[in-house]
Amino acid sequence: MLEKQQEIETERQRLSELCLELSKKRTSAAQELEKLVLAHLSELGMNNAQFKVEVNRVPDENGAVEIDGTRYRTSEQGIDHIEFFISANPGEDLKPLARVASGGEVSRIMLALKSSLAQADKIPVLIFDEIDLGISGRIAQAVGLSLKRLSKTHQIICITHLPQIASMGDCHFVVEKITSERSTRTQIRKLADEERAVEIAKLLGGESVTVTHIQSARELIQEAQKMGNDPF
Repeated sequence: MLEKQQEIETERQRLSELCLELSKKRTSAAQELEKLVLAHLSELGMNNAQFKVEVNRVPDENGAVEIDGTRYRTSEQGIDHIEFFISANPGEDLKPLARVASGGEVSRIMLALKSSLAQADKIPVLIFDEIDLGISGRIAQAVGLSLKRLSKTHQIICITHLPQIASMGDCHFVVEKITSERSTRTQIRKLADEERAVEIAKLLGGESVTVTHIQSARELIQEAQKMGNDPF
């Protein structure tokens, strides 16, 4: 019995050493992630954002791991509790990411996070909705290019009303409401090349599409393809 207890204690000490080593590596990785995310947020038009990764431990007198005389709650993932904090605008306190209200801001923050973790993230499909909320022009192009980069490692589905972002896609689908005398239904249809130019022209000029709008749409698509083929 005594031998078995000694064996358990030896393994517990080893577990404590491994958890401490993992915790130190996480803390170091958290600092690097903060820098990467802030750089991506700046590219996406959130220059004044603050981003913080909190790495905490929860004391637990019954915890399996003991470090410097204190026991901690332990799981198969170690002793660390990780939480992301964000302040999107000047004067705002850092808040847990889950409490950020703006849909557009959340989408851009998640895009920054996913871009920073692109090589390690194993989620195959990412959906971005309302990512174009409150942006236009140069920032819209930057968001589109960031999505294009992320599409090299993930399947991206993006719902957008901005031509700068729509032009970056490899495939373009239009969502239409079909109404008859007896029913209304929603149809999703993949667009051919010329149809795509017309749809992007609508985003540029509204329902009254001119030859100039279509030509601008074609140029936008060509420019997006060129940017997409450039090495990132």
